[in-house]
Amino acid sequence: MSAAATLVRVLRDPGAAATLDVAGWTGLIACARAEQLLGTLAWRVDGLALPAGVAPILADARDAAEAARRGALWEAEMARRALVPLGVPAILLKGTAFVAAGLAAGQGRAIGDLDLLVPRDAMAAVETALIDAGWEWVKPDPYDDAYYRRWMHELPPMIHRERDRMIDVHHTILPLTARRRPDAGALIAAAQPLGNGLSVLHPADMIVHAAAHLLADGDLAGGLRNLWDIDRLVREWDDPDAAAVLRRHAAAHNLADTVALALRLSHRLYGTPVDPALAGAARPSDGWFVRRLLARDGWGRPTRPATRLAFYVRSHWLRMPPAMLARHLWIKWLRKPPGA
Repeated sequence: MSAAATLVRVLRDPGAAATLDVAGWTGLIACARAEQLLGTLAWRVDGLALPAGVAPILADARDAAEAARRGALWEAEMARRALVPLGVPAILLKGTAFVAAGLAAGQGRAIGDLDLLVPRDAMAAVETALIDAGWEWVKPDPYDDAYYRRWMHELPPMIHRERDRMIDVHHTILPLTARRRPDAGALIAAAQPLGNGLSVLHPADMIVHAAAHLLADGDLAGGLRNLWDIDRLVREWDDPDAAAVLRRHAAAHNLADTVALALRLSHRLYGTPVDPALAGAARPSDGWFVRRLLARDGWGRPTRPATRLAFYVRSHWLRMPPAMLARHLWIKWLRKPPGA
């Protein structure tokens, strides 16, 4: 069994960790770290009898995850203070949303940038407010700046000059060049307030967003973490009509087949309870996604380069039309620094 498969097995059933030898634990920890799931793993096995050399590593991972949680909430508060005077909706996304809402998906989760969703017509005002509050541009290159503003679903990334923390301000959840067009207005309208001037997506839209980020906007890098998000969100969403509501939201955002695939993969790997009518029957192509998701060795290193390349090409094919992609890659190649 590969280290990635072992990671999936232990996340799904923490008791399975009792069968691991030294090499098994080494591979598990290395893979969890590479997949940004070490904090999650640490919480899943908390309370179990652990080898002497493993216990302090996972204790440190839990401490680091708690520090990341506090840092993410503080960064969200700083953004709130900057944006509340504007009176525009400000919706937390991804990991920060999970911890701010107290969701199981946030337990131990690695959190990087602060991701926000705001109305597109408020982007200029939001940008100005954030700059006034100390954020500045990461990508000063004029081509990159223009590309983000014309074609992407977010502003160019910004970083706070004192706290060194990144913020990504979105106006929708997929690039404007993508083949799918989610309804950003519906995402904002259905968002659920936290009571402090910030909101999070509706539970169905959290699942839709996680599925879109995994399968319609990337090469499945970090996919085991994204699928774990989906598993936790599905299990925690307490609504007897959850399947019907999710079906409506996925269809409204033109992502019904993407959500169905994400649910099938989550069920296959993590045993996520899913509605068969919503997820659909397993397909032969599902196996290729699983192959990509489990492509790590016992040292946490990526494996299966041909599979990874195929999914890298797929990600670009989904993100923009071929002619536009060719032009974009050509311009980026021409602008590459000598020796890079």
